[in-house]
Amino acid sequence: MTVSVVVRAGARRVVWWVRALMGEDAYDKYATHHASCETNAAHPIMTEREFWRDQTDRQDKNPQGRCC
Repeated sequence: MTVSVVVRAGARRVVWWVRALMGEDAYDKYATHHASCETNAAHPIMTEREFWRDQTDRQDKNPQGRCC
């Protein structure tokens, strides 16, 4: 294993961690859950844009502790 392979693997882990920390992976989690849940078969999956619009609308209606 070369140093560059180790550095790339470490960088991928850092990127994964930062995405999870910031909530950027929320749509990926939603899509995975939607695909695996049988009760969602009748409802089409939202596009990423629709998902984030819905997420923002829900946060505006029900404000909770957040930084910004």
